[in-house]
Formats: sequence, structure tokens, C-alpha cells
Amino acid sequence: MLTDLGLDAAAEVVYRGMLTHPDASLTDLGKRLGMPGEEIRRALDRLSELALVRPSSQDPGQVHAVSPHLGMEILLARQQAELAALQQRVEASRSAAARLIAEFTHGQSSHPNESVQYLRGVDSIRDYLAALNNQVEEEFLTFAPGGAQTEANMQASRPLNKRLLDRGINMRTVYLDSIRRDQASVEHAEWLTQHGAHVRTVPSLPNRMIICDRRVAIIANDSDDTSVGAIAITLPGLISSLCALFESEWRNAQPLGEPTKHQPGELTPQQLTALQLLTQGATDESIAKKLGVSPRTARRVATSLLTHLNARSRFQAGVHAVQEGYLPAKPE
Repeated sequence: MLTDLGLDAAAEVVYRGMLTHPDASLTDLGKRLGMPGEEIRRALDRLSELALVRPSSQDPGQVHAVSPHLGMEILLARQQAELAALQQRVEASRSAAARLIAEFTHGQSSHPNESVQYLRGVDSIRDYLAALNNQVEEEFLTFAPGGAQTEANMQASRPLNKRLLDRGINMRTVYLDSIRRDQASVEHAEWLTQHGAHVRTVPSLPNRMIICDRRVAIIANDSDDTSVGAIAITLPGLISSLCALFESEWRNAQPLGEPTKHQPGELTPQQLTALQLLTQGATDESIAKKLGVSPRTARRVATSLLTHLNARSRFQAGVHAVQEGYLPAKPE
């Protein structure tokens, strides 16, 4: 029950037993729990590592279990620290990916055997994917920004996707929340799930990306115009960073079959993303591209946010958003 917080089954049983029988000796505790002494000692070592037990102040020979309230606070704080460290690594991955994409935006094609290869135009990308399709062995991960998917892209991808899914490949795709309002895109995503894929959505994505077997990544050369081309990467270090980025987005994404979560009166995830972009000075056109919606819809979202925050300008909206807790205050 507490495995997500770092406790294995034996350690949890011992911790619960010590809370239930605080005065029992370790020998008595082992008898009550039906556990051999060696297993009890291993569990106590783990509990000590997590600071859930300590020597008794009354009897140095005994071990004291900290209260559940304090114990859970300790475990949660430990987990939050791990998540913060992971977030730092993800942000570093974002920067590394952005730098590499910028470096090769206007570069020349690499030799096919090299670790970075430039693919010019949609046809080159599709040819590369078709060849790669037969080499995938386990996993196929995709970021699919741009909102509603074009009919051409959906038709071109279906045969490739079906061959992968029929072979039992683990396929996970992240779309934008905005596809939920496009019937054709929803039907395509549902087709994927019916054939064994897993689909989730998020308010925004950094770029179009495909990762195969955690050894090859294909990233759009221009996030605003994916038809320009892409780069194919086989650098292990960068692939690892891109996989961490994917997993971070996947954890925060909402499964397609579930409605986006937000409490009554709160902003939706898409509205929060639009608010962040708005206060950063993004234009309606830029917000539209990021959310995968039309400029008209982006303007409507921006107007509704100003109304919701009782703001007369985008600057004032940012101030009110910080005051009301929608956005964090900027560090001094």
C-alpha cells in the first residue's frame, strides 16, 4: 500500500506492527507478525534508512517507530525532493533538445551512418519512418502537436501504426487537448486505442517527436512548420534526455477516454497554459499554434481569461494570476 512512498511490503508490515504494539520487543514482534528475525532486521534497516524508526530514548536497546503523521510527512518530503530533482533533469533535457534543434535548423544532411541525420521534407520523413517501422522491436513513443490531425497524416500513418500494433509493439502517443473537439482526430485516436495503443492529451507540447526503442529519435526541424523536415538522432545521451522529457509529459497527460480534470470555477489545463503564454507576451497567433487551435479560438480564450481575472490588460492579467495563485510569483 505504501510502495509508492518507498516502503517494501515487509518494511510496511513491520512498521504497522510497531505502531500497533509499541511496547513489544523485536522478538515478540517477530512472533506476532510471523516473520523470522533476519527478515525483521532487514525491514528495520530499510525503516531506519527512511527515518521511520530510531533508538528509543527510554531504552537504548529498543527501537521506536515514529508517529504515522510524522512518518508520512518524512516519506512525502523525500518523494517531493526526488520529483524536484527529476523536474530539474527534465528542464535540462528541454534546453539540450532546443539547443540541438536550433543548431541543425539550417544544417546540411549528415551521412546516413552518422548519429545525426537531416531529413528534408515530408516525403523524406515518411520514407525514413517506413524503413524504421520494420526495425522497431518494443516501443514507439510520439509527441503529436498541431491540434487537429490532417487527413493526409492520419491516412499515411495508419498502415505503419497497424503493422507495429499487430506485432505487439508498445505504442504511446501524446496529442494536444484540442483534438478532443475534432471528430476526425478523436476517431483516429480511438482507432489507435482499439488496436492496442495508449493515447493521452496535454494542453501543449514542445515539438513533434518520435522515439523508437529508446535508440532513435526523430524531431521536427521547425515546430511551427513540420513539413520543412526533421532530424533523426541516435546519440544515447540525448535519447535518454528525450525519453525523460516524454515520460514527464506522459505522467501529466490525461487519458483520451477521460475528461480533462479541473474543479468547478478553476481554470482548465488548456486555460492555464494559455495564461502562461499570455503573460509571457505571446501573440494570439503564437498561442493558437501552441494549443493547436485557430487564432479565433485563441483570441476567445484570451478574452475569457481577462474576464475571469477581472483584468483590463495582459500585464494586469499576469499580476492578478499571481495574486490569485494561478501562476507562481517570479523569483526576485
